[in-house]
Amino acid sequence: MEQTNLSVTTYFIIIGFSDFPILQPAISFLVLLVFLATVSGNMTILLLVCKDQHLHTPMYFFICNLSIVDICCSTNNLHNILISSVLGDNTISIAGCLIQIFIFISLTCAELLILAVMSYDRYVAICNPLYYNMIMNFPVCTLLGISCWVLGALESIPIFLELFRLTCYKSNTINHFFCDIMPVMKLTCSDTTFLDFYILTLGVLVSAFSPFLFTVISYIFIIVSVLKINSTAGRHKAFYTFSSHLTVFILLYTTLAIQYLRPHSVINLDSNKLLDSNKLISLFNTAAMPLLNPLIYSLKNKDVKASFRRVSRVIKQKL
Repeated sequence: MEQTNLSVTTYFIIIGFSDFPILQPAISFLVLLVFLATVSGNMTILLLVCKDQHLHTPMYFFICNLSIVDICCSTNNLHNILISSVLGDNTISIAGCLIQIFIFISLTCAELLILAVMSYDRYVAICNPLYYNMIMNFPVCTLLGISCWVLGALESIPIFLELFRLTCYKSNTINHFFCDIMPVMKLTCSDTTFLDFYILTLGVLVSAFSPFLFTVISYIFIIVSVLKINSTAGRHKAFYTFSSHLTVFILLYTTLAIQYLRPHSVINLDSNKLLDSNKLISLFNTAAMPLLNPLIYSLKNKDVKASFRRVSRVIKQKL
């Protein structure tokens, strides 16, 4: 394949699911439906929490942060498919591509941190209920929420700057439906030693493993405390308050591990098949997960259902 210099190549071609031409219209239509449902579901959560004072609690404050992450992540990662299906334009500038990678990594890091903070919130609520309001007060929750967003962005800046230093690409065709770091690194003919080292150390060990370990430890303490409850009804109620968090935690880390933690021997053996499978996993991670989050966390929750009825009554009265 002919090597193309970055000074000449000013855009990338995102092939999306064009290698499945028969399924592409159906995939685009399904992605549109999922995107609209994701935005609607998460916007509903944000609206209910803002309008109903009964939901002005730390747990729903962090769920609102997670909803914002889901909306931004879906918009960032799925808009290429939607634009390509409507306008037939599957190109993106190199700067736009690198910005999309930065936003995706920042949002992913922020989401992992938010899940860790939510596990701590559930730990305090279940293991130290008498001190919950004192520990998880408004200033503390605000500081934790801001920290998740800021740290997510800071962890992504070195990757963003290093990607801008790449000087040449073997091709400008990205085998993905959005700009992800693995397909772009596969195309470059520049030295990616620093990127590989940074992703392995700070990316995996710090950005992913640290919140993972913190979350696991929190859930271990929670499970131990729940098992000590003598009442069956009490154990059931306590388990219900964190089971949804645990479900999302398992799904997210499982898909991320499958997608990004494969042995280099497998990657080198057949990188095209790897990227093809990553597209399907990414589609679940960036389309299905943001849709599942409001369903798992909130819309099935009796407090949210009661809030929805209260807000609906207020809206009907005003109309």
